[in-house]
Order: sequence, then structure tokens, then C-alpha cells
Amino acid sequence: MYLRRTQRRRTDGSAVGYLQLAHNRRVDGVTRAEVLVNLGREDELDVDGLRRLAASITRFIDGDAAALGPSAAGEFEVCGSRAVGGAWLLDALWKQLGVDRALRAVLGARRFSTDVERVIFALVANRALDPCSKLAAAEWASQDAHIPGLEVMDEDQAYRAMDLLVEADAQAKLQEAVFFATADLLNLEVDLLFFDTTSTYFEREAPDPAGENGTPAFRAYGHSKDHRPDLPQVVIGLAVTREGIPVRVWVWPGNTNDMSVIGEVKDDLRGWRLGRVVTVVDRGFSSDENLRYLTRAGGHWIAGERMRDGSADAQAALSRQGRYQTVRDNLRVKEVRVGDGDAAKRFIVCHNPAEAERDKTTREDTITRLQAELDRIDAARAKTTSAKASDAHRRAECALRDHPSLGRYLRQTPSGRLRIDRAKINAEARLDGKYLLSTSDPDLSAEDVALGYKNLLEAERGFRDLKTTLELRPVFHRLEHRIRAHVLICWLALLLIRISERQTNTTWRRIALELQRLHLVTLQGPDGSVEQTTPLTDAQRSILNALAIPAPPRITALQPA
Repeated sequence: MYLRRTQRRRTDGSAVGYLQLAHNRRVDGVTRAEVLVNLGREDELDVDGLRRLAASITRFIDGDAAALGPSAAGEFEVCGSRAVGGAWLLDALWKQLGVDRALRAVLGARRFSTDVERVIFALVANRALDPCSKLAAAEWASQDAHIPGLEVMDEDQAYRAMDLLVEADAQAKLQEAVFFATADLLNLEVDLLFFDTTSTYFEREAPDPAGENGTPAFRAYGHSKDHRPDLPQVVIGLAVTREGIPVRVWVWPGNTNDMSVIGEVKDDLRGWRLGRVVTVVDRGFSSDENLRYLTRAGGHWIAGERMRDGSADAQAALSRQGRYQTVRDNLRVKEVRVGDGDAAKRFIVCHNPAEAERDKTTREDTITRLQAELDRIDAARAKTTSAKASDAHRRAECALRDHPSLGRYLRQTPSGRLRIDRAKINAEARLDGKYLLSTSDPDLSAEDVALGYKNLLEAERGFRDLKTTLELRPVFHRLEHRIRAHVLICWLALLLIRISERQTNTTWRRIALELQRLHLVTLQGPDGSVEQTTPLTDAQRSILNALAIPAPPRITALQPA
């Protein structure tokens, strides 16, 4: 069917055009035009009526822009454009994981003037795509990005949604529901769980005061892993699977010690009934008490051991003779058992030849630098004639002796002078490229223990992405429940981007860059407005196909005038 134009010439020589709605029919093997409707003379045509007809046809066929045809070109004006691709992908994953259902279930039957679930999703999407403050996030969701199901939001709605999010996750029920949905979606192996902590500081001059009932301050001074001991902080714990998928997040006061949280972590995860789990922890958690706690209820652990703390077991494991087994190009392992009977402890000595060479080179450079400094101090002292200058050289020696990395290679003579300690250098050389692990699992091979521990880097990568890609800091909140909500929003964003990376085998930076080029364009004309997405590129289509996510519809809204 098509619009047909015919022309007739009048007796005075002028030409008159007529429009007809026609279609072609085949009669006796010959194609003939059959007129369905005579629309009348071209110069007397009801143009507005034709536009209404075109709009009606477009609505009927679900808004296919092609139905407007070339005649509609130039009649619409672009009056808005918002990025839609990133939020479309995140929203599809959000629903696949059932986060929307979990939120609605824990929020119950309460009625809100705003869709709280959509506001929380908008905050998570903002954290993954363009992290900023909650005030800026509200403007971003209203003006710069298209959030499915949410036209506008304001700062008050964002804060109210954060309060409800913390309330909904008071017993980590939301995190539990989301994790098991993730495990089912990705068929995750939860036999190994990796746990580590980090800290994040606040730009303020003093910590929070203690509570009236003696509760400790939440933002408090503590051991800063960001090297900012001068600022109050909070401590964040993260458990991840071997695939790097975050399982659960914890937030503790800033003065919390790493050794004191393992029991809480173990008890919280035990309530999830994960089955047989081997917990992998770093050296900061490997006290005997913590390791005993991890073996409760049939659990097992893999732990990094400190090699320089004077532990008799560690020294015995490192000094034991044995043949190394090569498991990777740059990894050799040796199993050692220390003790007898039930008290026996299983150690794995790991050796990286490439790292050993780097350690040796670094140490030799350090010794050369150290010897040059000692020679300079001795030469300057020999020329000293005043007590004031002698005190200055003594202070230089004390600073060298107390240096965190240089001081361990020095010894002090009875006369107070500093000298290179060759015995310490030889002891360090025996540890080049080595690290020591222990495990309570009798069934894991030495190779599995070593490779399992190396995957602890996934937890560290999670913290790195929280602080860089998701911009966990600066934290613009002072209330404890708002800080917890902020961390939980970052955790949800981390979960979504990890799933995206795993399914597409592409970095989140590349995924977000490609999909944010997909825009929703608003066109306004005399007969109404239409919202239309830009055409998909091959890269965008490939990402959506890898995640089994359908492409957004070409026409999302059509409003006749």
C-alpha cells in the first residue's frame, strides 16, 4: 500500500495533482494499481488529517518509526537526549537477580509516594556509571540518564530510600537473597570464600563522640590502610567468591581490629547454610584463635602465615628440606607437616622464582644505598669539631636505624655506631620469593591451596574498584545508617559490574563506555512527541547478547498532541 500521485492537465494548460491511497494487484499475470481511497486535489488536501492518519497507523504498529516515511522528515525537533544503554543493562541484571522483588518483599505492604525500589536502583546505577553525591545523583537520574520506570527524583527521595534500604537489610536478608539469586544465575562455586578488610577515611577534624550508653564512636581513629591515620575512618569487610563475585559486605567502627571480626564473619555466613566452605584469609587474620573458630561446624581455612614474627611452627616449616613441585611457570610449592598426631599442622611453602629475583635486586640496591649513607655519616663525623654537629650526625643515625625498611639490615655496635648486619641479609635472602600458607583441609592438594590463596587478590581487586571505579570516597554522610547505606549501594553496584564483566569477558570501563553512547532522543512536533533510541552499534549489540539482555525498543513513548 502506498500514497499515489496523479496529474491531470486542464484546458487552460495548467496541471492539477491528485493524491490517492492505492495498492498493487496482480491480474492475469499483470500488476495493476488499484485505488482504495481518493484523497482529493493536492492543493486542497487536508494535511492535518493526513498527519493524524500517520500517527494513528504508527500507534497501531507499536511505533515503528519507518511507518512515518520520508514525508515526516524535518517536521520534528530534537528537544532532549539522555543516555539509556548503561541503565538498561544494569536494570535487566537487577531484575534477573531479583533485587527488585527482594526489596519489595522486605519493605512489605507499606505505601510510599515514590517507588522506593526505583530510587534505590537509580542510586546504584549512578554509582556504577557516573558516581557523585546524592544531590547530584538525583539531578543525573532526572536530566542526564533515562532510568526505566523513574521519570524524576529529588535529594529527599534519595535519602529516604537509603534509610529504607538499611532498614530492609538490617539482618543482611537482602544481601542473602541477592547472593543466592546470583549463585543460581551464574552457577557459582561457593566452596572457597575470600575475606579481607579495608578502611575508608572522612575529611573531618575529629572522630565521632562515643554514644550516651557507652557505644563506641563509628567514625574513629584506627589503623588506616589508606595511610591516613590523621583522619577518622570506618572499616569495611568484603567476602567474595573465587570468580570475584561479592558475597557480603560489613561495616565496622574505625578502630576495629582485624583479628576481632573473624568470629562475626563466620557466624554471619554460617547462617546462610552455604555447605562446605573453605575460608581464605590473609596474614592479618591468621591468629590461632581465629583459625580454630573457622573450623567450627565442619568449616576449613587457608591462611597466609607471617614468616618473620618468630613463630616456631613457621620457622620449622621454612627450614624443612624437601623437593618443590612446579604448578605454574612462576610458582613452585612444597608441602610440610609440623607436629605429630592431632596437633600436626599442614603448611605449604610457595616459591616464585621471578619474585625471588626481584627481591634480590631490590635488597642489593637497598644495601648499596644504605652503605653509601653510612659512609657519608662516618666521613662527616670525622670532620666534626663541634658538639652541635656531632648531635646532628647522631640524629641522622637514629633516623636511619628507625627507618621501616632500611633499619632491618642494620646492627648497632657497642660504641653506638651502625653497621650492615650480614646475618640479617643472609636470613632475608633465604626468604626471597617465598610466602607461607597453612590449611586445615586435609583433602586439598598443595597446588589447590596455593592457587586458592592467590585468588585472594579478587577481594583486593574488589576494594580497589570500590575506591576507584565506584568512588566510594569521599563519603558525604555523617549519620551511621547513611554511611552503611552508602557502602551497601556501592556493594550492589560492584555486584552488577562483576557479573557484567564475567559474562562478557570485558572490562566494566569498556562496557559502560560503549553502552552510554546509546541515547534516548525526544522528538517534538506539531502533532505530538516521540521518544526514540539511537540505533544499536555492533559493539553494543554484542554486549547485550552476551548477557542475554534484549535491546531496548526503538520507540519507547508516543504522545499525540
